[in-house]
Amino acid sequence: MIKDMSSIAREFFKLPESERLKMYSDDPSKTTRLSTSFNVRTEKLSNWRDFLRLRCYPLEDYVQEWPNNPPSFREQVGEYCTSVRGLVLRLLGAISESLGLEKNYIVEALGKQGQHMALNYYPPCPEPELTYGLPGHTDCNLITVLLQDDVPGLQVLRNGKWVAVNPIPNTFIVNIGDMMQVISNDKYKSVLHRAVVNCNSERISIPTFYCPSPDAVIGPAKDLISHDQPAMYRNFTYAEYFEKFWNRGLATECCLDLFKPN
Repeated sequence: MIKDMSSIAREFFKLPESERLKMYSDDPSKTTRLSTSFNVRTEKLSNWRDFLRLRCYPLEDYVQEWPNNPPSFREQVGEYCTSVRGLVLRLLGAISESLGLEKNYIVEALGKQGQHMALNYYPPCPEPELTYGLPGHTDCNLITVLLQDDVPGLQVLRNGKWVAVNPIPNTFIVNIGDMMQVISNDKYKSVLHRAVVNCNSERISIPTFYCPSPDAVIGPAKDLISHDQPAMYRNFTYAEYFEKFWNRGLATECCLDLFKPN
């Protein structure tokens, strides 16, 4: 399934431009869209990336919007999304228990929940030292399951230095996002990461993002707040957080400081 997912992404980005552009939109409210960089409406400088963004939960609500070329796209991507959702739910149960919470605490805190994914395409870059695929940022969602191809590009910030996360065949990278940092009251930290580009090789990466529903109220779990460990964040809706994240762009790295208690 992992190999099929990488292959179908490459097939899509090898389609004629006229076929791919049927999916193009710069409107972030569209639930299926092809675009470039991060936010082309507000950016002064663009990143070296094209992406196909797909909503994928509940699957039956969105799959008919997805590309039907390549012909197997909907079937293969749908199977992958369903499998990744099962993996994420197991991870969230384990993380809840690691915090001393009930197994279903985090899942229930997400409201109706959301899941979306991006098929990221980074073309070969003639001057890679002058650009990023994506600059340093944290993910605004809860948890991200990333599938890399065999071309290096992901880096994470560790002890003040950018460290390459080289691909390992048939594995996933799991990133903690901003919402997990809030719910855990800073016990889990959102991962600052970036994507660099290669001079000679194209690269595919496929993150699947698991997130709260827009109206879900997110805040530190009450059982993790005490006199010695006060709440590090105020309560807010995920829609409120995402709006600030989207409008500020990736250059500011993280929006969590905007949600500290007054």
